[in-house]
Amino acid sequence: METAPASAQCQLTPLRHFHSGFKDFEVSICPSAVFFLPLKTAQLPWDEDSSADVRPCTSPAPAPRSFPAGLGFPLPAPVTLPVPTGAGRAVAARWGHRRRHGGHANVGARRPAYPQPRAQLPCPSTAPTAAMDPVPEVKRNRFPSMNFEAEILTAPHDNSELYVTPSMRSLTAEEYVEAFKSFLDHSTEHQCMDEFNKEEMPNIMAGLGNGKSAINVLGVGSGTGEQDLKMIRILQAAHPGVFIDNEIVEPNPQHVAAYKELVNQAPDLQNVSFIWHQLTSSDYEQQVKDKGAHKKFDFIHMIQMLYRVEDILNTIKFFHSCLDHHGKLLIIILSDSSGWASLWKKYRHCLPSTDSGHYVTSNGITNILKRLGVEYHIYEYPSGWDITECFIEGDPVGARMLDFLTGTKNFLGTAPPGLRQRLQEALCQPECSSKKDGRIIFNNNLSMIVVES
Repeated sequence: METAPASAQCQLTPLRHFHSGFKDFEVSICPSAVFFLPLKTAQLPWDEDSSADVRPCTSPAPAPRSFPAGLGFPLPAPVTLPVPTGAGRAVAARWGHRRRHGGHANVGARRPAYPQPRAQLPCPSTAPTAAMDPVPEVKRNRFPSMNFEAEILTAPHDNSELYVTPSMRSLTAEEYVEAFKSFLDHSTEHQCMDEFNKEEMPNIMAGLGNGKSAINVLGVGSGTGEQDLKMIRILQAAHPGVFIDNEIVEPNPQHVAAYKELVNQAPDLQNVSFIWHQLTSSDYEQQVKDKGAHKKFDFIHMIQMLYRVEDILNTIKFFHSCLDHHGKLLIIILSDSSGWASLWKKYRHCLPSTDSGHYVTSNGITNILKRLGVEYHIYEYPSGWDITECFIEGDPVGARMLDFLTGTKNFLGTAPPGLRQRLQEALCQPECSSKKDGRIIFNNNLSMIVVES
């Protein structure tokens, strides 16, 4: 990395010494430029209260640029320092495999004054905007450190400008729980699942166990457990007197606590045992592989959780391998007929980059099942989400809905006005929503996929 020429007459003012985990730097500024000065001997720890959060750019060094003649010498390409709020860390640490649009424990940073934020890509539903330079495609590079994992957006290899994430940040685990509750309060998702439980689950459950005295059940990403207990009661009715061994994989501690409280308040579960694994699905998979022995299950369900799995194909493959003979795997996922599918496919550029989950729907899952060569049956059920409050200025419920939909904390307060407008216009498109009695109902249709062992 280039340093300031020794002949420079510009007065340098040290800002901060810190240890990045890779190299040691002294960040200095002059009135016209900012550059990194490598420290030869200092080994100082990173200060979490620093007013700057910088990582070295790994792209090739740029050619020297022209600067006003009054400076007397060429300077290296300027690097823009963000001015974060609070602890000053642009963090993007993932928070496990939660259900759809889960939060990440990020700390936001104010948008730097220079350069100006890059323009959001236009949404197909909006009017043409003024001409502007094309936005370079960006990639995410993750740089580990002693205290956190920073996510830096860098331009392609032929452009070494350094960019950091703007003030928009992902939801934390706690914020996600609140946003998800707002979604459930205004959607028919659980009612949709209840219809499936009533119409199809009794026949599905009747074929489990193959006459065994105990039936093993595994819930992956079970959340607070409401749907789990409904299915367990259907299983009890289909196999009266049979012991049910129920295990749960759920990383969110708040959800685990709520699930346990729900069990404690249920008087009809005496013949059911519960074991909670507060782990992500990948951590559970690794734990099982480390032990070297698979416990076999008669019924495994993965309800609305594959959006946050790193490797969907291998995750499904692993849990399918955990099925006993005549066992079944239930996957509930958003339907390709849902508004989510249209939003993700046609209006993806109307969404912020703060939600890094997979935009996966039922077709993506069935394609994987075909590749694995397994037999499955799919059931489609309608579901709606009343998002009318999203279009009411200053409505706190609508604000939480948009946080859930985008996976972003305070989306209305931190997103650029143009992005907010494009997203709201996209949500009103007929392939996403419909109007009923003056309300805007987002299409939340679900696909229930039953996979045979």
